[in-house]
Amino acid sequence: MANTIYPYFKQLLLSGSINMTTATINVCLIDLTKYTYLPTHQFLSDLTVNGTNDPRLGADQPLTGKTVSSGVFSASGVQFPAIAPTSTYSSIEALVLYQSTGVAATSPLIYYCDTGQGAGLVVTPNGQPITLVWDTSANKIFAL
Repeated sequence: MANTIYPYFKQLLLSGSINMTTATINVCLIDLTKYTYLPTHQFLSDLTVNGTNDPRLGADQPLTGKTVSSGVFSASGVQFPAIAPTSTYSSIEALVLYQSTGVAATSPLIYYCDTGQGAGLVVTPNGQPITLVWDTSANKIFAL
């Protein structure tokens, strides 16, 4: 699956239900052996399989320095605390942005990203912090 905006988010955006610069927007690191993107997914709770098997690695991080300009969403880089490899999670192959409401069942999914800078996104946790730097091209994080 290529980078994409979740369809339900488009509906929320068009109805004025989400303001990307004032809402709490988090990013999570995803192990794709535990998650498959589906356009029908709407909320953070949809990331799990049968309510278990959470594909997220480490602690989700909030975006800061968020901007919207000419239909382009951007934010400051993000640093995730050290993530050690485990037998359960072997690598990070995707990112998901979502609006945090504090409840997974009501936190809408925004953006799915499984490629970075034109190449596959794969990071192997090694016990060190992981720094996420967003694309500096014209589309930044994503463009509408």
